[in-house]
Amino acid sequence: MLPRYVRGEAMGLPPGIQLYTVREDLPKDTPGTLKQLRDIGFREVETAGFGKYSVQDFRKLLEDAGLKCPSAHLNMNAANLGPIFDDANALGAHYATSSSLASGNLPRSAPGAPRPKLGLLGSEGFMKLADQMNRIGAEAKSAGLQYCYHNHNYEFEKMPDGSFGYDILVNHTDHDLVKFEIDCGWMCAGGGNPVTYLNTYPGRFRMLHIKEFQPIAHPVTSLEGPDRPLGTDLGQGFIDYKPIFAAGKRAGIEHAFSEQEDPFPISQMASAKAAYAFLAASK
Repeated sequence: MLPRYVRGEAMGLPPGIQLYTVREDLPKDTPGTLKQLRDIGFREVETAGFGKYSVQDFRKLLEDAGLKCPSAHLNMNAANLGPIFDDANALGAHYATSSSLASGNLPRSAPGAPRPKLGLLGSEGFMKLADQMNRIGAEAKSAGLQYCYHNHNYEFEKMPDGSFGYDILVNHTDHDLVKFEIDCGWMCAGGGNPVTYLNTYPGRFRMLHIKEFQPIAHPVTSLEGPDRPLGTDLGQGFIDYKPIFAAGKRAGIEHAFSEQEDPFPISQMASAKAAYAFLAASK
């Protein structure tokens, strides 16, 4: 049987990777890890922090490695977003992207203590989240940036009318101030369909995360517990990317970043190589 990626179809984009994928290797040897990603074939990265480096030094390391950084995942729950947007501009990114906005809103019980688990948001919770996204989007625009929202699986909590919480976020945010980055893995794990959203809301989606999970018995909307989906190498899970890539190309997706969750079959760098092979074979 042929690997799943042979059935894929590229969007004509430079191969990208979210640096969270190599989160163990990166702090050990940041310059070497970045250069290795370039040698594998990646041309774009999306950041998830700068480790021990200043943002200026991190940008220099990216430039030395020959990598571009169009998007940065940033803490949009900070009390003052000014320094956050300063970092995005210093990095040279166009998109200032939030990773897990709702879970970041949860209070800590004590300094340094983990936040409580994220419960169901309900329609009221998603409306509040949409309001926060609009505020962030307006501040990002004032800083010369485009705000982008990255999903997980909890946004696919079912509402009383059968729709998803994600639908509230798409329909109650300003079309110009708020764009979206679909994490295809998390969306599919939660029961959503990337193709449907790409086709239904033209102009709202600018980036994709290309991610795989091991097959699941039913949609899962919790980030914690034994039902949390398990990551796997691209081409080895349950998601058919051929229609997603076709829809993404029609929708004008600008950047696509491979990303992987635990566990890694061999190592994070080995999975990065498998991800590049998937993207390259999907041309």
